[in-house]
This record gives sequence, C-alpha cells and structure tokens, in this order.
Amino acid sequence: MNTLKQFPYQNVLVLGLAKSGTAAARILLENGKNVRVNDMKREEENEEAKELKQLGVEVITGHHPLTVLDGIEIVIKNPGIPYENPVVAEAIKRNIPVITEIELAGQLAEGPIVGITGSNGKTTTTTLVYEMLRSSGEKANISGNIGTVASEVAKDIESDEILVVELSSFQLLGIQSFKPTVSVLLNIFEAHLDYHKTLDHYANAKANIFSNQTESDFVVYNLDDDLVVELVENAKAKKVPFSTKQHCQNGAWFDGQTVYFQDQPIMDKREIVLVGEHNFENILAAIAAASLMGAKPEAIRNVLTTFQGVRHRTQFVRKLNNRSFYNDSKATNLLATSRALESFEQPVILLAGGLDRGNDFDGLIPYLDNVKELVVFGQTADKLIKVAKQAGIEHVKIVDNVEHAVHEAYASSEEGDVILLSPACASWDQYRSFEERGDMFVRAVHKL
Repeated sequence: MNTLKQFPYQNVLVLGLAKSGTAAARILLENGKNVRVNDMKREEENEEAKELKQLGVEVITGHHPLTVLDGIEIVIKNPGIPYENPVVAEAIKRNIPVITEIELAGQLAEGPIVGITGSNGKTTTTTLVYEMLRSSGEKANISGNIGTVASEVAKDIESDEILVVELSSFQLLGIQSFKPTVSVLLNIFEAHLDYHKTLDHYANAKANIFSNQTESDFVVYNLDDDLVVELVENAKAKKVPFSTKQHCQNGAWFDGQTVYFQDQPIMDKREIVLVGEHNFENILAAIAAASLMGAKPEAIRNVLTTFQGVRHRTQFVRKLNNRSFYNDSKATNLLATSRALESFEQPVILLAGGLDRGNDFDGLIPYLDNVKELVVFGQTADKLIKVAKQAGIEHVKIVDNVEHAVHEAYASSEEGDVILLSPACASWDQYRSFEERGDMFVRAVHKL
C-alpha cells in the first residue's frame, strides 16, 4: 500500500462522508492520522459513520458545530459541500487549509496521472483514454468522479501503472500539490453557478488541473473553445491542442473525414461507432492524451471501432416496437442536453427536468426542432414547459418522476421515435445521483 509521504498534518477533520469522505477517513487512519468525521446524516441511519466509529474514528453527526474544528490542522471536504458552509467558512477564517480527497490521491499515486476535466464529455473521454491504454498493453486504472474514489485506487497502484482520473470543478478547487502528468481540459460552459457564483470562478477552478504542472508535463486542450485557449495561455506544461476545425500539427485533429494525431492518420470517421458529432471532441482529446502516455494507433483504432459509449451518457438501452430508448442521465446542464439532441435526426420525445439552480432553459430552443414532445418532472418542470411553448412544441406532459415519464413517452410515441432521457439538470431534487436517475429510466424501459 502506498503511503502519504508528503502530508504533514496529524489532526484531520473529514467534513461530509459519502464515498469520497469515507475513503479519505480510512486512508488517513491507515496512515496513522487522528481523524474526526462530521456528517449531517444522523449516526443511527449512517452506516459509513458507524463503521468508521468502530475503527476508532471520532464521529460527530446530525449537525455541523464549529467545535469540530478545535485542534484540527486541515479539513478534507466532500466536494459537494459549498464554501459557504459554516464549518468551511470558519476553517478558512482560522487559516486552516481546506482540501478535497483528490489531493490525497495525488500524493498516494506513485505512477503517472492523466487528469481529465471539462463541463461536458469527462466520463466518455476518461473511459476512452483508459480503454486505449489498456488495449495498448499499458497498465492503467480508472477512477475519480467517474465512480471509483481516486485515493482508494491510488493507494494500491505501482509506479509503472497509470492513473486515469475524471475530475470535477468541485474536486479541483481543493488541491494543494495535485499534479497530473497529462491534464485534459475539454471545454468550459456555464455550469454549477449555484456553487461557483460566476463563470470566472468556475473556469478558474477547472484551470487548477494544470496549475501545478511543470515543463515536463502536458496539457491537452480544446483549440476550438476560446475560454479554454485563454485559460491555457499561462500553463507551464507543454501545450497539445485538439480541434475538429483546424490542423493541429502538434496535436489531434479532424479534417472532416480522417482523424489524425500530429500528422499521422489514425482512422476514417466512418469506422467510429460512437454516436454524436460532439463526441469527436472527446475522441480527439482521448487520442492525444492516450498517445502521450504510449497508446499505439492500432489500439486506438480497436477501441474506437468497438466503443459505443458509457452508462448514462447517450447510452442506448433498447429498441422496442421500433422505438429507440437512450439514457443520457449524466446530461446535467444545457450544453450536454443540446449535444445529445444534435445526435439524432429522428423525431425525439425528450424527458427532462430536475434540480432548479436558478438558470433558464432558453438556450435549448435552437436544439428542439426535432423534439415532438416534452415530458417534464422535478423542480424545473414549469421552466421547461415555458421553453416548450416558446419552441412551438404542442405536446407537453408533466409527471412525478422518471419512471412515470417513460410510460407517458412510450404511450404517445410512434414507430421511428427516439425516447431520450436528457434532463439538462442535476438530479438531487429527487435522486441521490444521476446514476440512480438513469438506472430508474433503464429499469422502466425494460419493464415496458
């Protein structure tokens, strides 16, 4: 097991459990640290807290008293907890460092790290890089915001193993020395403004991915995204662009027919099975990152001729009576949903709605031309109904949840239709995660 060799703190508060907090507490305990845990869920219904208490962790649950900071040298915060949280704000006031679990992963990993972030496409790109490396015979591990806690993976990998990690802006806000060998910045789109407050703050959080990189590292970035280009200007790492519009002699690019890395043709577009024009950006980013870490062209081709997508990201579920069902539950913002809609030429019945973060949905209107019906749910239902009227969609239904949405959509569908769950919203008003929401959709589809 790898250890925390550069972690000078002895008394640590883990604020918020879930998967990342629980993993951080266990790792700290294994490294001989004094661990205190504070979680809002009461102990009697908090299995993680009970297990940690049995291991000797001091557990405080049900509220966030400021006394949890007494004697604490550093706070490891669950990424979703905002900085306005009273304990976090008080820690900052007391000059106590506040980090996220990903910082531990960076210290534990003894081999190279490929870190991938962006507003959209992170999961697909992370999975592609991992598959390309594995197909090339490289030792690679996948982790992070994609589902497996990065520090749990990092503690057990060897120096010749590559850690491929998906990173959110929430995680990246809480780093000190975390430094990928290859960082990837896919795109920047207005998102999570309830948390970050401004686009600049959000963009700067994303830019943290390359803030500790040096001239010996690489930053793979989207040459077609002006904000990304602006952010990367100050990066110290070697810049490797990707573009669907421009020739990138030093990066990955697409001429409308053939995909290239540098000036080497990789494959013809027609051989790629992953649907959606937007996925070409993800593909190019993955080719660049994987190639920099040793992936071979034939392995890249092998992956791209077989890879059909990841769960909850425009995932094909089934075809029933010539209706095609797609699960895009990971579409938690307008850009993700607009890109999903661009993937289809057939008539679409769109299932959308979820947590209201204060934004409107007017940006969806240009992408609703082939949407014949909208089925809405969650806190944003009324806002989406308003947008449907503006877009001239005559058939709109409001339902209680995703399961009911599936039944309503199927009942009014016709042969050739696509029934697409692409919510354009986070899931937390009704579901614990986008995965839970997507799994409900998949189960409901298979029950039809």
